[in-house]
Amino acid sequence: MHFRNILWNLAGLGLPLLIAALTVPKLLTLIGPERFGFLALAWGLIGYAGALDLGIGRAITQRISVLRGGADNEQIPDVVATAVRITLVTGGVGMVLIVIAALSGAYRLIHADMVPAAEIELSMLLLGLALPMQAISASYRGVNEAYLNFKSINILRLFLGAANFGAPFLVALYTNQVHWLVATLVLSRCLALVFYRRCAHHCMVKEGHIRRGNYGKQFARSLLQFGGWFTLSSMVSPFLVQADRFFVGALISASAVTLYVIPYEVTVQTLLFVGAVTTVAFPVITHLIHSAPQQAAATFQLWLYRVTGLMLMLMAVLAWVMPYLLHLWIGPQLTEASVRVGQILCIGVFFNAIGAMYFALLHAYGKTKMTAMLHLAELPFFIAALYVLISHYGVAGAAIAWVLRMAVDTLALVVMARIIKQQKFIGLGESTLRGTHE
Repeated sequence: MHFRNILWNLAGLGLPLLIAALTVPKLLTLIGPERFGFLALAWGLIGYAGALDLGIGRAITQRISVLRGGADNEQIPDVVATAVRITLVTGGVGMVLIVIAALSGAYRLIHADMVPAAEIELSMLLLGLALPMQAISASYRGVNEAYLNFKSINILRLFLGAANFGAPFLVALYTNQVHWLVATLVLSRCLALVFYRRCAHHCMVKEGHIRRGNYGKQFARSLLQFGGWFTLSSMVSPFLVQADRFFVGALISASAVTLYVIPYEVTVQTLLFVGAVTTVAFPVITHLIHSAPQQAAATFQLWLYRVTGLMLMLMAVLAWVMPYLLHLWIGPQLTEASVRVGQILCIGVFFNAIGAMYFALLHAYGKTKMTAMLHLAELPFFIAALYVLISHYGVAGAAIAWVLRMAVDTLALVVMARIIKQQKFIGLGESTLRGTHE
């Protein structure tokens, strides 16, 4: 199942972790816990900016995967042009909202004693510039994924990974001011957009699409019909993923964000294998659904078993070595609370790995409404759980709330898959949907 593409994904997702491992401890020492906490929030905000593409990145991958080689193949340039126009507008709206939030003093919600307010405000304004670039990049990345151009995508990921951690570290050698650290993140997103665009155009030219595409309302409706519910999911899901660190910052302190984020990143980054598989599986299964449905079912089943077995072993080992790993990596700056956070999160990551496979499967069949409604339903319960558990158990409470959400999310995705089977929307056999939850 396109092992080469999966290996490229592993490289693109995994090698930046090495850079993080080498730079984060020294970066923490150079800028201090509070500024590192704000930098972690900046990483989270840029990650949330992916929701501003309104699901168009995912939709364009699905749409081009269907159109390639078909009678309507010539529509692809117009689909791409339409997607870029939409994400330009939505990214611009996001930028305006961030600017308004910065100027109205929203940053005061995070407790900080050592970081000047002007420094934080300028950092937010800079982050606003990254939002439209991030949104448009999602469209061009979707084009590359539809053409299975994972080599170029992951070369870019290597660059972004290096810039994400390495660039702030290099700047921190000269200054610890947050806005200069954030400026490196904005610059890297600008360069990434340029290269995503060039790679997408190269893929299209190789298949004979040399004309300039035009925006079309019918294409916009088609993309938004698929991406509409995914839009809701895309907006809610990053908040579900990132909300814990913001609640930790608001209810405890910016320094506590550091205690939480470092074990969180160590644990959650192990999902890179799952991401490598699902990113390739989505366009492949989408294409097979229209040409070889049974092969699509077999592909999903095979990789579900492989992902489950690997992640079970990996999380068991990681939970065991967590105390030694964190103390070896970071040293005495982290407390035992951070170790407990990492061990608790290992359980949630295992559930998340299984859920990610079902999430990709449901989207390959166009069932974005179901996943969006699930995320929307989870949101108020997750917020309540974060508030209660953090108030009672500190950073460990945030980890517990995250694990509970992942367990419920995965169970719900499996149930949805069973419902679809019973309604005969898809032709997967009983063994495929049984997965690891029997």
